[in-house]
Amino acid sequence: QVQLVESGGGLAQPGGSLRLSCKAPRSIFNDNTMNWYRQAPEKQREFVAAITGSGRTNYLDSVKGRFTISRDDARNTVYLQLNNLKPEDTAVYYCHTRSMVTRTEYWGQGTQVIVSS
Repeated sequence: QVQLVESGGGLAQPGGSLRLSCKAPRSIFNDNTMNWYRQAPEKQREFVAAITGSGRTNYLDSVKGRFTISRDDARNTVYLQLNNLKPEDTAVYYCHTRSMVTRTEYWGQGTQVIVSS
């Protein structure tokens, strides 16, 4: 069973930082666009950030300048650096990708981010 595994969530103060990680099997990670989504309580899941295999990035407007997505192909891992966190960033963050070969979509189980004083 193909699994995306997120880690790094937790509790942070407003203005603080967290770094989320998502590790994928090599066969799925290789050259695929990797994405982060998030879902706050009673809200719909929303796109947060993406990075292509060549390093092009895209972000939700509200996180631009605060979040940075990156990838380490040698470790089959994508990261989301969350800086200057705000309470409205509180959500479960999900890693996502779609195979460029099969078009199959894969989701992680999610990692909880709570921003509160």
